[in-house]
Amino acid sequence: MSPRQRPLILAMAGLALAWLLAYTGFRLVRSLKPTPDKVRALIRSNDLSSLTPEQRRIVLRKLAALLNQLSPEDRRTARMAPEWRTFLDQMTDAEKAELLEETLPSGVTQMLAAFEQMPENKRRQAIEDSVRRLREARLQADPDADAASSTNGSLNGMELTPELREKVVSTGLKTFMDQGSADTKAQLQPLLEELQRSMESGRGFPRRRPPGPR
Repeated sequence: MSPRQRPLILAMAGLALAWLLAYTGFRLVRSLKPTPDKVRALIRSNDLSSLTPEQRRIVLRKLAALLNQLSPEDRRTARMAPEWRTFLDQMTDAEKAELLEETLPSGVTQMLAAFEQMPENKRRQAIEDSVRRLREARLQADPDADAASSTNGSLNGMELTPELREKVVSTGLKTFMDQGSADTKAQLQPLLEELQRSMESGRGFPRRRPPGPR
């Protein structure tokens, strides 16, 4: 190596090392980042029926922690997995209630209040739009799903029958959250979060105006 070449080679080696370190850091951060796939992996690797009460609590705490770190889109994707409904069925009512309490976004309470103030026709439209978007997400997450079953309002095991939809429209979602069973609340959570997304984006909900001068 000539004296002229030495600085150039050292610079190139330093640049290559910098890129290697950056790539390694990127892969490390990516491996630690919660994803819908990690939620599915946690569900697939744990059969709640074969675990002790303490083991179940540990698994459900991990699940809640993962869900709380996901973006709204990723949370929806995670719940659209075929395994989600099976896992939910293995949980007790107390476990479902605790998971709901730990993972329900804070903005849902505000959404429920806004939903109660909407006229029935607006409520109905908001429900229909949210169900449609959830159905599309379900088919996107599972392309092999039976397309015929997607037209009846099924949201990964929850059947939103016309009667149930009308009840939600007429009585409001807050009634379901106050009086419904833990299973009903857990199944309604994806719909609640989708409605919240709609409110935050202004779809189907009246936009809030800042208070004017008095």
